[in-house]
Amino acid sequence: MKTALGKGIEALIPERGNEISHIDINRIFPSDQQPRKTFKNDSLKELAASIKEKGILQPIIITRVGDGTFRLVAGERRWRAAGLAGMKKIPALVKDIVSSDSLEIALIENLQREDLNPVETAEAFHRLMTDHALTQDDLSIKVGKDRATVANYLRLLKLPGEIKSLLSNGTLSTGHAKALLSIEGTKNQIEAARRIVKRGLSVREAELLTKKSSRPGRENIRKDPQIRSLEEKLIKSLGTKVRIMNRGKKGKIEIEFYSLEELERLLEVLL
Repeated sequence: MKTALGKGIEALIPERGNEISHIDINRIFPSDQQPRKTFKNDSLKELAASIKEKGILQPIIITRVGDGTFRLVAGERRWRAAGLAGMKKIPALVKDIVSSDSLEIALIENLQREDLNPVETAEAFHRLMTDHALTQDDLSIKVGKDRATVANYLRLLKLPGEIKSLLSNGTLSTGHAKALLSIEGTKNQIEAARRIVKRGLSVREAELLTKKSSRPGRENIRKDPQIRSLEEKLIKSLGTKVRIMNRGKKGKIEIEFYSLEELERLLEVLL
């Protein structure tokens, strides 16, 4: 995985300008392309203490703005922690990078370090697709993740704001979120999320809870194990929610999609 991501960065960053410079911290400013929105104070303080002891082990990446200042491309957390550590200058690679590539570079670097929370990753994926007219297949290649993983991250954006906040601060995991997505209705999703948090439920327990919350009294609660197994295989293969409903010898299959682009992807797989 990291090999694929590393190649992605190398393809985006120009080879020339590999010399490390020590730049005044006050001349460097964050980029609005940064996918990471949350910086935990405790974590920054720990990194600052490490920097005081060992220094910056990996230079940040910046690009010239033209007025004597620089825009951060990758390494904002290190830059912030260096400031907390009292450093006046920071080692940096100064690169000629167009603004349109900044988000992609920052996203890949954060994915390598596993620095983003699930919502930040989903939002960055969506912005990359929108800004660069990428399909989910295109994006999966660029970030080194399989298509189903990309699709599952994008589905998180369909969740209510309250649940996304719980995902962002680590109260809920992506496994919990995946279970909540199986529930219809914003109100029902929020109520289930609150129960999961209040009871401290594991992902498996959350899955059992959401099955009970989803369409109570309907056949899917006591679905035939073979039908359930087929559903799970289709979900894994298609990377989206699938329902099989059967009555005797008849039935139907429901396949959910969340955008026209995802519909086109599903049609390509099915046809």
